[in-house]
Amino acid sequence: MAPSETKFKVAAVHASPIFMNKSATLAKVISLIEQAASEQVRFLAFPETFVPGYPYFIECYPPITQAPALARYAEESVVVSSDLAAVAQACKEKNVGISLGVSERMEGGYTLFNSQVMMDSDGEIVSVHRKLQPTYVERMVWAQGGGATLDVKPLAAVGGFNVGGLACWENTMNGARQALIAQNQHIHIAAWPALSTLSGFESTADAQIEALAKTHALTAQVFVLVASNYVDQTCLDWMAANLGPQSFVKPGGGWSSIIHPFCSLLASPVEGGKSGDVLVKAEIDLSDLKTVKVWIDSNGHYARPEVVQFSLDKTPLWGDEKRGEGWWRKEGSTSANRVRLGMGGKRKEEEKEVVVTDQFERGFTM
Repeated sequence: MAPSETKFKVAAVHASPIFMNKSATLAKVISLIEQAASEQVRFLAFPETFVPGYPYFIECYPPITQAPALARYAEESVVVSSDLAAVAQACKEKNVGISLGVSERMEGGYTLFNSQVMMDSDGEIVSVHRKLQPTYVERMVWAQGGGATLDVKPLAAVGGFNVGGLACWENTMNGARQALIAQNQHIHIAAWPALSTLSGFESTADAQIEALAKTHALTAQVFVLVASNYVDQTCLDWMAANLGPQSFVKPGGGWSSIIHPFCSLLASPVEGGKSGDVLVKAEIDLSDLKTVKVWIDSNGHYARPEVVQFSLDKTPLWGDEKRGEGWWRKEGSTSANRVRLGMGGKRKEEEKEVVVTDQFERGFTM
């Protein structure tokens, strides 16, 4: 059954965290949710690892000197089952859904993931996506995610339309993007750090982010919310105080916008930190997909599954994921095995190996 409501005000967060301070940054997340609600925003997308901030120091110092900083980073990373209750309550009270970029720490351990936590407007966490491939020196920080967390979910915050996301250069992974397309994605969250502040990326990063966002908007026929952070002085001061002087990361950076499936900009891009924290807002109308998909439907008449085959392995990779649906809830919790219902009340069972172009449940189609 098609959702009856199609127009929603959404926003991408262009902001800096309270660097290396989980509790203070979570308080800031709540403040931004409250601001979004006051501006009639229904869904809010946060940048990559907004909590406790992207670890820019990994790009600046010899690895052997970073161990104490990485240990501290692990301490400040988010345990999803225990650290997000206040954020969930804010979402519920303000009727706002979010995609929150976090450095996730596995419950009861010290393995970290670059994750996107999807929370609906009732405060329920509906998914935790773990970045498939950390980039370059990120591999010193985060483990690899698996197919079990590469999915889209229908969110009440946006009328039951399907929302999913990828982090940073994960958006270059054509297979990962195709997996979201094959699961009938409607809204995409592209979460980024302030890439243009890094030495060597000053003139290219923003162009890369815009190009990748527009590519997925058109090839997937989705609305794309691009959310980036910017580097502020607190981040630079922390690195200088704890690791010494560096010249590879500068203040500012980031590129945030909202993009239509036909690649027009629904919100003017925001760059750098001169304007401070900004909610980059736009109204999206999912009924536009009816016309877009007359021309191209990558999960339908443009798919050609008899010519091009695609598979996605949904087998859980990490121990906590093997607990099944809702694995991010605290181990032993009475709700740990609760199954969320999708559109039309269909039960979403755990998938193993599936050929997405032929067998994956497609759900709602415009």
